[in-house]
This record gives sequence, structure tokens and C-alpha cells, in this order.
Amino acid sequence: MCNSSSITQFLLLAFTDTRELQLLHFWLFLGIYLAALLGNGLIITTIACNQHLHTPMYFFLLNLALLDLGSISTTVPKSMANSLWDTRAISYSGCAAQLFFFFFCATAEYSLLTIMSYDRYVAICKPLHYGTLLGSRACVHMAAAAWATGFLNALLHTANTFSLPLCKGNALDQFFCEIPQILKLSCSQSYSREAGLLVVSVCLGFGCFVFIVVSYVQILRAVLRIPSEQGRHKAFATCLPHLAVVSLFLSTAMFAYLKPPSISSPSLDLVVSVLYSVVPPAVNPLIYSMRNQELKDDWEEDVSRYHDLNWWLWYNHDKKE
Repeated sequence: MCNSSSITQFLLLAFTDTRELQLLHFWLFLGIYLAALLGNGLIITTIACNQHLHTPMYFFLLNLALLDLGSISTTVPKSMANSLWDTRAISYSGCAAQLFFFFFCATAEYSLLTIMSYDRYVAICKPLHYGTLLGSRACVHMAAAAWATGFLNALLHTANTFSLPLCKGNALDQFFCEIPQILKLSCSQSYSREAGLLVVSVCLGFGCFVFIVVSYVQILRAVLRIPSEQGRHKAFATCLPHLAVVSLFLSTAMFAYLKPPSISSPSLDLVVSVLYSVVPPAVNPLIYSMRNQELKDDWEEDVSRYHDLNWWLWYNHDKKE
């Protein structure tokens, strides 16, 4: 038995105790992390550097890429370091920071995906009012609201969770710090306030889910009324990446938290936690780049420009010699 005042560190769940598999886990996570950095970094750079991509859809996509980078950088580097140095420890303050930033990024990303569904709804169902409803000021305000919602929600949950007395040890059944695992360590009947906050957050999340579903029902009805096949294809092409990202985000998170206890096991829980915390930030750039011709064209143009510059430098260098 111990209390929260005596806890200086937590012990995270290790993927394996075998040294060779620990190193394999390190290299696997390193590859995923570098892929996420490269993909999201390319999206951010491409949108920021190309003037014709400064539209509401790409502005929200840039914000999504930033949140994906923040989300995966919160959990993966610490897990990699623990595997590399054969340890499970994370400091008390480090655990609080990890919980805060992960919850902040996840909440802000979900809010942003809700806003992006509204962007697609206005673009397809109310195209004549697109510039009015989604002007630059409105877009900045909506993005700021998503980030502020994530910050406030994470601050409330983190402060409340770490104010609870902990009397059931310091070992977490997860490879990163998250609220349900901290609550398992709290004294009985002491977490009702945090449980209430979680219920409020779930209700708000369900409201966002209903908004996304209603938006896409309206979008589908509008697309089916488009007379030309080319027009329908173009409308679907602009919606499919967002719909795929939303589906990946929600399906992995819902399976992680709503799966029946009868099928729960430590190994399955670990795999599922990787699916909802690590895979989406790495896969989202791939989903958007595969379905978005403008991004692909700009990337190809940047690569071509880079090769032309290298050729010019090489040619002039040889000429001087």
C-alpha cells in the first residue's frame, strides 16, 4: 500500500522482457515515428509554402498534421527509450505531462475532425456561401476553439486525476500514461469526480459524432443529386480522406474502450492501444496524400525543383573546375 505523496515514478507496461524483442520494438517504433514525422512534416511544409493551398480545407489539414505530430511524440519516444535502456520507469511529473499532452492532442484532433466535416458539408451542400461561412477569420476562430477545447479538457482531467489519492501501487497496465490506468491505482470510491468528468467528455464526444454523421448524410444526399458522374467522383474524392481518418480514429478508440471484458487480455489491450495511439498519426498523411491530387502534384513539383537545383549546383561546380 502506498499513497500519491510517496510515489515518485510509475512503471509502464513493457512490451516484452526479452532483450532481442525489446530492440526489435525499438527499431519498429523508430520506423513508425520517422514515417509519421516525414509524412506530417511534408504536409505542413507543402501547405505552408504553397500559396494556392491556403484554403480552409488545407488550413484544417495543417492543424491536423500538427496535432498528429504532437500525439505520437508524446507516447512513442518514451516507449522507445524504455525499450532501449531496458527500463519501465517514468517520473511522476513525466507521467502527468504525458497524460496531459496525449489527452490534449486527442481531444483537439477530434474537435478538428468535427470542424472538417462541417467544412466538407459547406463546400458540397452550400458552395455559394463557402467564402462567407468559412472566411479566414472564421477558420482561425474554429481552429483556435478546437485547440482551446483540447487544452481545457486535458487540464481539467489531468489536474483532477493526479489529485486523487493513489494507494494501489505504481504499476500501469499500459505502455503510456492514460486516465483509466491511473484510476485503477486510486483508492476505492475516490474517483467519482473524475468518473463524472469522463462521462461529460463522452457525452460531448457523442455529440460530435452525431454532428459528423448528420453532416455526411447531408453530403451524401447532395452528391447523389449531382447530374454528372465526374462531379460526383470529385465530390466523393474530397470527402473520402476525411471520412477514412475519422473512421480510423473512432474505430480504434471505441474498440479500445468499449470492447467486452470477456475478450480482454494484456496482449490484446497492448495491441489495441498501439492501434489507436500510434497508427493513426502515422497513417493519416498517407491517407490524405493518396486521395489528394493537389498535394501529390505539389510534392512532385517540390521534388522536381530540388533535383533541378542540385543539377544546377553540380553543373556550375563542374564548370568552375
